[in-house]
Amino acid sequence: MNIDLLLQPFQRFGVNLGLDRIVKLLANLGNPHHQVPVIHVAGTNGKGSVCAYLSSVLTEAGYRTGRYTSPHLVDWTERICLNEQAIASEKLCHLLLQVKAAIKPDEESPTQFEVITAAAWLYFAQSKVDVAVIEVGLGGRLDATNVCSQPLVTIITSISREHWQILGSTVAEIAREKAGILKPGCPAVVGILPPDAEKVVRSRTLELQCPYIVPQPARQISPGWAEYQKIKYPLPLEGQIQLANSSLAIAALEILQQKGWQISQEAIINGIAKTKWLGRMQWTTWKNHKLLIDGAHNPAAAQALRAYVDSLDIPKVNWVMGMLSTKEHADIFQALLRPKDSLYLAPVPDHSSADTSELAKLAQKICPQLSDRQTYPDLLSALETAFRANNNLVILCGSLYLVGNFLAIVNTPKPPTPTKSAAT
Repeated sequence: MNIDLLLQPFQRFGVNLGLDRIVKLLANLGNPHHQVPVIHVAGTNGKGSVCAYLSSVLTEAGYRTGRYTSPHLVDWTERICLNEQAIASEKLCHLLLQVKAAIKPDEESPTQFEVITAAAWLYFAQSKVDVAVIEVGLGGRLDATNVCSQPLVTIITSISREHWQILGSTVAEIAREKAGILKPGCPAVVGILPPDAEKVVRSRTLELQCPYIVPQPARQISPGWAEYQKIKYPLPLEGQIQLANSSLAIAALEILQQKGWQISQEAIINGIAKTKWLGRMQWTTWKNHKLLIDGAHNPAAAQALRAYVDSLDIPKVNWVMGMLSTKEHADIFQALLRPKDSLYLAPVPDHSSADTSELAKLAQKICPQLSDRQTYPDLLSALETAFRANNNLVILCGSLYLVGNFLAIVNTPKPPTPTKSAAT
């Protein structure tokens, strides 16, 4: 059985926030989420890497650790991990069949995200995990992951304007949705937020009497090394933003230590050192060329990527980009593009992609001094030209789905070259 085929029927229900369907579905499955201790992570950017740090450290500390994140880059199985290992395709198919069987014909159909989320809860309960690190899919308050009444700790990594069509047009409104994951008395570890967002989140923690912890970003002590609360550790993920993300993870781990969890300093150092998080400021190669890939799918993420590029002291960049139609194209271009850079635009396959010719016009308006600006029918032809053009650094970004498309292409095994059979 194929995972895509099992999930396909639910795709037409789109994004439909609300907890009624998932609560009924989980009840039909025996409420597996009640058996799973949870760390719940929301935020505009950084939540995926914070989840990656946490699950890596908790696995290193000897705990049976689940991790649920979204979206996936190449394969659905990436979303559900146990001790850093993606779920087997056969196992996920089996779980999805269990979930489908639990959907009552007289009840409103769950969305695709709700079905895969239910499968994750089921897997973690059946696997008897000690803890599951759960990333919010969209927003927080009405997200399908927001069904745990007493998380061990909640984390809000950052808040900026994204998904405003669904979550609200101001940072304060978006903060209200993210703060929906906070629960009475449950410690809240919160990143440094814009004042309007911070006010909303702080006020909600006071209402719910949540201990409120705002860790300062870690200090960089040498290239690839950071220090937080006298813990010195190697940082495998690139970019200044990881100083903040790693400190949020360590602050959450310290709360678990206070609750009696056995997490040594050695486990924290080794766990962070082993953390992997694909597609985010990741160096890779393509046809023996060095390539930097990053989602950079909203203005704050684009600013973080630009800050990283500036720290490398690279004068000119060849940007290979595609974006979804729903994103804030102008703000992303504003953050990334500089005079003498070049821009090679490609559509995002299998998603609601922004029109590349419209993006080209917009980029020209925002940065008229671009050296080159071209559109291509697909990602590979854009990459070919970007590498052929000059010796500038090539960066692929603008959409996690486009990054996933690239990783799928490079990881697809090539068919064997046919050989002539010997004459008999």
